[in-house]
Amino acid sequence: MRVIDSHTAGEPTRVVIEGGPDLGSGSLAERAAQLEAEHIDFCASVVLEPRGHNAIIGALLLPPTREDCVAAVIYFNNLQNLGMCGHATIGLAVTLAHMGRIEPGRHKFETPVGVVEVLLHDANTVSVVNVESYRLHKDVSVEVEGAGRFTGDVAWGGNWFFLVKESPIALKAANILPLTDLTMKIRSALEAAGKTGANGAWIDHVELFGPPEDAAADSRNFVLCPGGAYDRSPCGTGCSAKLACLAADGVLAPGEDWVQESVIGSTYRISYQLGEEGGVIPTVTGQAFVTSDANLIFDPADPYRLGIRS
Repeated sequence: MRVIDSHTAGEPTRVVIEGGPDLGSGSLAERAAQLEAEHIDFCASVVLEPRGHNAIIGALLLPPTREDCVAAVIYFNNLQNLGMCGHATIGLAVTLAHMGRIEPGRHKFETPVGVVEVLLHDANTVSVVNVESYRLHKDVSVEVEGAGRFTGDVAWGGNWFFLVKESPIALKAANILPLTDLTMKIRSALEAAGKTGANGAWIDHVELFGPPEDAAADSRNFVLCPGGAYDRSPCGTGCSAKLACLAADGVLAPGEDWVQESVIGSTYRISYQLGEEGGVIPTVTGQAFVTSDANLIFDPADPYRLGIRS
């Protein structure tokens, strides 16, 4: 199986170029559902140890079904497929440029939640125009055992987020473990309280905010991802959910820039335009770099060929 690895603002992406499972000829959303239902071992084997780790997001590259798209992609982690992934879309664009498949300019990708547009500025810099994002609920409160009451917004940015405006723990790399522990508890409290996204969807991301360390940034965040890892980048879909909340609160006007800083200090420049369905159309700009071009080997005698799950 051929893969190309990259990182976007520190967050890794592994694009599967060749050797993925046959998902038939249904819609991309149907094929994504099939990937999760029938091939989760494949997903885990690609992104988990001993070949990877649980922060890696996989991207299964497929031929597009639409003439106006240059590629189709299904994003996944070790647990499930993802509707959309901002950092991985930036990584995919840089990977396709590395392969000589696209040149600087505007391109469209098919994803399970809709078509997204990318602007490849140069070999490493990409702007992603995401799907329409919106806030579903404002000021949702949950009681977290041992930590008190937390209030946040539930918003969609391609994935479901619970966004807490003020983190009680300083958003520093030295605090990764307590921040992870806290956000895992918040997510469990949301589940126990029956708090969901639209149509009962699992709120699989939790995002904490605080003041930035760089004076050029507007905010700093910590993002818990579905598999339990933290996002090294400021999180593209999380930024999209953040923009929906900023717009709904009247804090940021259409077209104005917001610089979002991650817990490791990397940044995205983000902005939005108004959507057609009451939400916002986010644009997320960041940089990615290719780190390897490799063949993964799956020896039938290897007891851990399907990944180490702990």
